[in-house]
Amino acid sequence: MDCSVIHSNSSLRTEVLKAELLLQDGSSLTGTHFGSRHSTAGEVVFNTGMVGYPEAMTDPSYRGQILVLTYPLIGNYGVPVNAETKPSANDFDIPEFFESNRIQVSGLVIATLSKHYSHWSALDSLDEWMRRQKIPGICNIDTRTLTKKLRNEGMMLGKIVVDDADLAWEDPNERNLVAETSLERPRFYPRSGQKKVILVDFGCKDSILRHLLSKRLDVLRVPWNYDWSQEMVDGVVLSNGPGDPKMCGDALKVLRKGLGRDIPILGICLGHQLLALAVGADTFKLKYGHRSQNQPCIQVGTKRCYITSQNHGFAVNEKTLPEEWKPWFFNANDSTNEGMRHQERPIFSVQFHPEANPGPTEASFVFDSFLDALDHG
Repeated sequence: MDCSVIHSNSSLRTEVLKAELLLQDGSSLTGTHFGSRHSTAGEVVFNTGMVGYPEAMTDPSYRGQILVLTYPLIGNYGVPVNAETKPSANDFDIPEFFESNRIQVSGLVIATLSKHYSHWSALDSLDEWMRRQKIPGICNIDTRTLTKKLRNEGMMLGKIVVDDADLAWEDPNERNLVAETSLERPRFYPRSGQKKVILVDFGCKDSILRHLLSKRLDVLRVPWNYDWSQEMVDGVVLSNGPGDPKMCGDALKVLRKGLGRDIPILGICLGHQLLALAVGADTFKLKYGHRSQNQPCIQVGTKRCYITSQNHGFAVNEKTLPEEWKPWFFNANDSTNEGMRHQERPIFSVQFHPEANPGPTEASFVFDSFLDALDHG
């Protein structure tokens, strides 16, 4: 299927434009351009999920990355209504279906782009959405072969080159991606007035915020380097986010101060890694990361396996955890750490995403554990 011939509900586009995907190892793949007509550079990563491209593309944890989707047909259910075209159906103008108010990936690589889309929530085609938000894509790519290369050789830098407009290689992990995606000033979301929590925004998925608000918690969402250590709150949530946790030195200083307080703390994804660094453990970069909605995690000391949603390229070195911290979960595929708990205090964290979106919701009990800790704090 020639994905350059794209039909949407409002327009017909028949232009055929070739594009190249260049990898830092010197290899290249030729495909067909869609989306915004310009070149882009970043780190090439893959996601093995079957659905959820709007959520994944708007997840701030993908900042600076060129996303390869392994599912062979993309765009068939279009793109849902979001805040850029219609006010959200909630009190706080939080995007209803997306994880932020914009596309966060630098580019998209797929095998086949659907000519037609159909879904009750669809507003637009994937191609039109990406053109409007100035994000380029390339299709007619053998994503299976590409993914096997990335699994064997590891993540590498790449470029989508359109109109022969080449550009320099760019390693997003050398930037403070958290500072690029975090909100600029604190924002308060009142719900009940009974329990109040800090949500430290390191590039937070909106699903985390929606989940906390659904539990009738008052939420003070603060920037990544905000000093929350003296705020009068009942608990703290450390959000997900992009890049290398060791780039967040200012946040680590605040977190070490905050750990001196006797309040529950929950870390998610990057928040898990930062919590580990703050207590003296180490983190490292994975060969090709965990990005999908089918990652199996086993609870330590049990045979219980949870299927989780994940998006991260770094992990906690479990062997470096201090004595008072115990592993909570591990990944069934590669045995890397997926969570930790303090032995005495109500402080714990997970590498996976208990809020899902997209993905299974069976790990949402992590939020319930946090709520229990708030009630008994």
